[in-house]
Amino acid sequence: MRVVIQRVKHACVTIRGNLKSSIGQGMLVLLGIEEPDTAEDRLWLVKKISALRIFDDAEGVMNRSITDIGGEVLIVSQFTLMASTKKGNRPSYIRAARPETAIPHYEAFCREMEQALGQPIATGEFGADMQVELVNDGPVTILMDTKNKE
Repeated sequence: MRVVIQRVKHACVTIRGNLKSSIGQGMLVLLGIEEPDTAEDRLWLVKKISALRIFDDAEGVMNRSITDIGGEVLIVSQFTLMASTKKGNRPSYIRAARPETAIPHYEAFCREMEQALGQPIATGEFGADMQVELVNDGPVTILMDTKNKE
């Protein structure tokens, strides 16, 4: 699994012109899933993300987590994070998990994040053509991949 985490002032997802989800200060999490990903990968990411200290404390140092600031989280599935650009100029998405694998992982990831944070999270819609808007705060953008846990 691979994620891009963006610290945001606000973010929203629109589908077919209709607002699906919106958050204020917090994190936008773009989630990419591959076939070999496991529940262990999901839980590792949830634990890391929920404790990630990327929000400023009183001294302006990134020392506070999403729970410390009472922030919100928006999770959007994004198979393009698994793109391979090794050959040619057209990305290959062969590494991205098929929907029958990815959807259960995505839904479980969202549930597990809600449990870790103790609050509801906002989501996109798996497989939909989504327009994602955000105001990146900082900007702060963090990449994580479960293949690089150690």
